[in-house]
Amino acid sequence: MSFLAFLLLGLIAGAIAKAILPGRHGGGWIATLVLGVIGALLGGWLGGMLFGADMNEFWSLESWLLAIGGSIVVLLIYGLIVGRKREA
Repeated sequence: MSFLAFLLLGLIAGAIAKAILPGRHGGGWIATLVLGVIGALLGGWLGGMLFGADMNEFWSLESWLLAIGGSIVVLLIYGLIVGRKREA
């Protein structure tokens, strides 16, 4: 998968993760892109380690599910970190 395709996958995965998770999440589209790309990396790495998944195809359902799942995990962790800073 090319670098631009991976960025697009991360952006869309981050937006879907924000739509799936309840509550208000801070950050604009740049934060969504960053969290989505980090989530896609995390999802691809964990999917490769645990299931032997391959994230080389942009239109693969496996790639999308792993990227969205990783983005949800990253968004949850981001919410915990940012939420604690706001309470202090």
